[in-house]
Amino acid sequence: MSLRDRRVQYETAGLERNDLDNNPLVQWQRWYDQAAEASVAEPNAMTLSTIGIDGGPDSRIVLARGVDESGFAFYTNYDSAKSKQLVEHAHASAVFGWLDLHRQVRVRGIVTRLSDRVSDEYFASRPRESQLGAWASPQSQPISGREELLTRLAEAEQRFMGRDVERPPHWGGWVLAPHEIEFWQGRPSRLHDRFRYVLQADTSWFIERLAP
Repeated sequence: MSLRDRRVQYETAGLERNDLDNNPLVQWQRWYDQAAEASVAEPNAMTLSTIGIDGGPDSRIVLARGVDESGFAFYTNYDSAKSKQLVEHAHASAVFGWLDLHRQVRVRGIVTRLSDRVSDEYFASRPRESQLGAWASPQSQPISGREELLTRLAEAEQRFMGRDVERPPHWGGWVLAPHEIEFWQGRPSRLHDRFRYVLQADTSWFIERLAP
């Protein structure tokens, strides 16, 4: 079947204003829980889009590792391309795509660096292999081959043999604080339901329905 002819009809229940919580983060948690219960693969995966050094958009999928009133937290190498971009341009967007449920959530906001304490706490919770990998990978930098990674991993294993792996100073967290969140529910005939939350000056959220 060609891409042009591929069709999926979204025969799902609709989304009404009364279905929504007044707080979009509470509503996001509700949809996330439903995605997890439905065994959606990686329900915390989000496509994070940043502004490149050249002024163009740049996107990649990362995993949200915490959601609260401050926003959506994720962790990475501070020397990575996305971290360097966020230092230059703090504005970013993210999309959660729960396609099995014919849903997506779009987020726009400002990204700031998490405290060392929060990054330390999260790093300590990671599997040891992932902790060592954070030391081994010079993320986004050119390398000669996989052998270089394996050599660097062996060096990290030797360095921390018999003791806890410390968080690298070049690795830690960011949080995307939303000022706009949109919930999208697929409907038949492409007449989808869309509701957008916009943060107001008094920190309340204005909610409006958008045309599909």
